[in-house]
Amino acid sequence: MNENLFASFITPMILGLPLATLIIMFPSLLFPTSNRLVNNRLISLQQWALQLVSKQMMTMHNTKGQTWTLMLMSLILFIGSTNLLGLLPHSFTPTTQLSMNLGMAIPLWAGAVITGFRNKTKTSLAHFLPQGTPTPLIPMLVIIETISLFIQPVALAVRLTANITAGHLLIHLIGGATLALMNISTATAFITFIILILLTILEFAVAMIQAYVFTLLVSLYLHDNT
Repeated sequence: MNENLFASFITPMILGLPLATLIIMFPSLLFPTSNRLVNNRLISLQQWALQLVSKQMMTMHNTKGQTWTLMLMSLILFIGSTNLLGLLPHSFTPTTQLSMNLGMAIPLWAGAVITGFRNKTKTSLAHFLPQGTPTPLIPMLVIIETISLFIQPVALAVRLTANITAGHLLIHLIGGATLALMNISTATAFITFIILILLTILEFAVAMIQAYVFTLLVSLYLHDNT
């Protein structure tokens, strides 16, 4: 294949203007608000899934933490739908961009940490120095805990970016190998095609799992600070 391996990760442009904003806004059209007395099957399925996830994720939170329910549910819907749409042919996946994932992770992490320092100042400061720490190790542990705190949003963003990017690269490589093997060995090409189908199914699962993991970790950070 003559196409660049990383061409699918380049932000699409039209008339010199990036289309990333329109692509990011598109998933919101997949979740319409129903004005009917009885919902259709699609909206009923969406509401059931949201209730199931919110019940599992928000049960551990207190009243202050549960005020984040709408934001966290919107987050998991956005990431999940964006990841799934990115699996369509000739599409662009915004979650493969580290800058975008950092743009989601840093404000949510900062909001959770600021909430902790505002409502539980002593408890939040106590995390920097475990109880019973020997006096000579206090400066080193404070530095280590500070670094581990600031590394949390970076870990969130890198985890999502790496998993989605790796899956797309594998699909691209195996798809190219399948096309190349069709003229060499039909049997080998068929086996590679089966592997490609199985990998695509796996990527659908990974797309949903990564959305859940990202939101769950934000929820855990919030739980530690409320």
